[in-house]
Amino acid sequence: MAGRDITEGRAERAIAVDVGIVSTSTYWQNTSDSYDVAVGGQPFFYAINDARPYIRQTAPYKKEQFDNGKEPGEQSLTGWWIRSQPSFHSGEGIKFYDPSVGEAVEYRFTDSENVDVWTKGQVTLLKDVVSTHLTNGTVVGTDHQHTNQHVRSIQWSSTNGVLLHDEFDVEKISTSGTVTKFIDYTSGTDRKVFAICDDGVNAYWITNKTVGANQRLTMFKKPLSGDSTTGSSNPSASGDVTRMFQSGDIEIIYATMEFVKDRIVLCVNNQVYEVTTSATSLPTPIYTNPNTNYHYTSVAASGPAIYTAGHSGIYSTIQKYTLSSLGGMPSLTSAVVAAELPAGEIIEKLFYYLGYMMIGTNKGIRAAVVSDQDGSINYGPLIVETTQPCYDFAARDRFIWCAAGIGALDAGLYRIDLGNELETLRFAYAKDLQVAQSAEHYTTGVAFLGATNRLAFCTAYNTTTGAIYLESESTLAPTGFITTGYIRYGTLEPKNFKRLLARGNFDYGSLVLETVDKDGVEYDHITYEAGVTAVEVGTSNPDTAQEYVAYKFVLNRDATTTSQGPIFKGYQAKATIATPRQRVMKFPVYCFDIETDRYNVVSGYEGKALARLQLLEGVEENGDVVTWQDLTTGESRQVVIEELTFTRMTPPDKRFDGFGGVIDITIRTV
Repeated sequence: MAGRDITEGRAERAIAVDVGIVSTSTYWQNTSDSYDVAVGGQPFFYAINDARPYIRQTAPYKKEQFDNGKEPGEQSLTGWWIRSQPSFHSGEGIKFYDPSVGEAVEYRFTDSENVDVWTKGQVTLLKDVVSTHLTNGTVVGTDHQHTNQHVRSIQWSSTNGVLLHDEFDVEKISTSGTVTKFIDYTSGTDRKVFAICDDGVNAYWITNKTVGANQRLTMFKKPLSGDSTTGSSNPSASGDVTRMFQSGDIEIIYATMEFVKDRIVLCVNNQVYEVTTSATSLPTPIYTNPNTNYHYTSVAASGPAIYTAGHSGIYSTIQKYTLSSLGGMPSLTSAVVAAELPAGEIIEKLFYYLGYMMIGTNKGIRAAVVSDQDGSINYGPLIVETTQPCYDFAARDRFIWCAAGIGALDAGLYRIDLGNELETLRFAYAKDLQVAQSAEHYTTGVAFLGATNRLAFCTAYNTTTGAIYLESESTLAPTGFITTGYIRYGTLEPKNFKRLLARGNFDYGSLVLETVDKDGVEYDHITYEAGVTAVEVGTSNPDTAQEYVAYKFVLNRDATTTSQGPIFKGYQAKATIATPRQRVMKFPVYCFDIETDRYNVVSGYEGKALARLQLLEGVEENGDVVTWQDLTTGESRQVVIEELTFTRMTPPDKRFDGFGGVIDITIRTV
């Protein structure tokens, strides 16, 4: 009979080939034929013998590298993945450390407390702080959180200290902590001191005094050498308190003042005044803001200009006043808006230093460049976002200290390094002096104790009284820490972090080494101290592979000599890759047109060998992931075909026939 019988299948395929495929072309299930192996749904018989063995081995997971990194040796080492950090002088503010980012990340860290990181190559404990006087003024306001404390550096009778304004009272506090009353108003009888400044010899302040049934602006001055017993706030009394003038129709609601460029710039409510130190009457305002709801918060000066800052509701601006002279004493021109901050960001304090205008706001701290020509300013992004407003600044050398609190509860300062600009108008910063609080206390003022290098900062009343704190002359903080950025070696693959070593001098105090996992859980490893050699330690916890970890180093001062503590100079961490190893398998298979399995079941057709070979070659060329099945053991893995070698040969016996040979297949698991 002409043609093919239906039992012979299609002209190009036998029935047995089709019925073995149950779902997709990438998976094979034996039916009538007992094949040994399948690759991408193509079944084969093994052609294994002594000359053609089946080989399984671990795929290479390392590659030779040459060292082209900034830190010699770390990129060329095999085995351990190494991360070291010899300095932390670029401050905090990162979350991850990746070597490719460069120095802007390389010498930074995530968090710190009570440590000095600003000397390159070492970390030490900061000085301790001591509370010397309680404060009672609160941070108040409906549309704005106004502070009732101000701290100023002063010197009187060769004594260094600060002038502390605290609502109704003003005290002089010396380096020894001695408190001298300077102004002593009575709450409920007098009105508070709204603003105060000094010219190095005299202090000047304003308050409201009763005139008939009204409260009216009154300005006083008094030598810094005086105290509350050498004169009276009552203008009719004798003593060294001088009532400069009293306004007939102005009641102070908000006020700020500063002695700049040999004059007092006084801002009361929405008006700005230029007052001489010998004034006997309130002058005509040089500027009245047309917005009657506008009130001022700060005054500062640069080389060519004077600035005032304030706000109306959620909108805050900086005004500039340039100096003009027609042959006489320079006077201020009217205000020009020099900068406007984003809605909702309120300026609390302006402070000019080393060519930069520091801007403290309710969101944090910014820096601005000031033009030497016309005093125009160009401010940058937030250097640090703070949990409380930044109310005040102090400066020494290249550093700025900011009264901005530490976290949600602790009072303290941030320090900014103007000598280390990481990006345009973004400088290195870190937490500085601080004191733990049990309630939320805003840090409201900061100043140096006279001409010394010791700081003082104060806090406001909130639930409990605030205080002014003086930096200790020699005693270190009891403890502090520094936490690195998370280390991930530039890859998201899991790693085994196994070794850690710290360097430094631990003759005084101690250094505790800890690992911090991605959830913030801390694991102690070892404590370095006098008599304990700083050895590399195994970090067995966390005990599972991690995508990344950080390290925390806790510094503790010496128990006997409280002026001494450990000197931490850097660390080295070691890890290994934890990615599951891949397998490479090489095995030979028969590929003939007609083949017979171990049970003498014959399958195939003319052209089958070439078709299967071409299908495999197509998968190899595309790099597709396919399923490999060892049908003799039941093992199944996803693989890519790394190499195919086809050797055409004579069929091995009568069970094999037609075109064909042996394919050597090399696969790699994925």
